[in-house]
Amino acid sequence: MDSKLQNLIGWILLLAGLAAIFWSVYSSYNIFTARAPAPEIFKVEREIQTFGGTGKIPATQAELQKEIEKLISEQLKGLLPADTLPKLLNLISWSFFAGILILAGAQTSGLGIKMISR
Repeated sequence: MDSKLQNLIGWILLLAGLAAIFWSVYSSYNIFTARAPAPEIFKVEREIQTFGGTGKIPATQAELQKEIEKLISEQLKGLLPADTLPKLLNLISWSFFAGILILAGAQTSGLGIKMISR
């Protein structure tokens, strides 16, 4: 291959790899500082619950158990908002994707450096 063409391709690969690295770091910075939302990979569909509060005292053990489960689930929703887990999973998946982009950019830049130095 011609030396000038190899040198040009090397520079293109080096710049493309650096661009991938800087874009992923910049996007990650914007996501983790809440300037941009994380890509939504995991979504939770909200259920609309209707509570049929009859005001009656549960007559059986099974009804009492269901009422206790409802109360506990309501209390847990107050402690941990419903959208916390999907947001955490979306941030983790973005982190994996950004890591893959950084690794690919480093490999591409490394290949470009090898082509330039020959």
